[in-house]
Amino acid sequence: MQFDSLDHVAIPVQDIAASVAWYTQTFRCKIKYQDATWALLGFDNINLALVIPEQHPAHLGFVSPEAEKFGALKTHRDGTRSCYISDPSGNSVEILAADSMPA
Repeated sequence: MQFDSLDHVAIPVQDIAASVAWYTQTFRCKIKYQDATWALLGFDNINLALVIPEQHPAHLGFVSPEAEKFGALKTHRDGTRSCYISDPSGNSVEILAADSMPA
């Protein structure tokens, strides 16, 4: 059996640009996407999403070939499709469609 992938961890930040600068100066990583409200940093084993609390909750993002079974998928600005659900403790979990992930 092939396991699902943990694609990213999203953490809330107050200033995207300042946070991107800090992470890229402190750690070896690559900016995969950045705008005023969201950034995605690529590390060797996972991505780190920096989000502003008004737009996205802190969450874990999993890739699943069966994402549609969790709910209606929304297409995002980066082309991925996903939906958000909550785990039994109320944590936000994003389920990303495997066929919408960049190569």
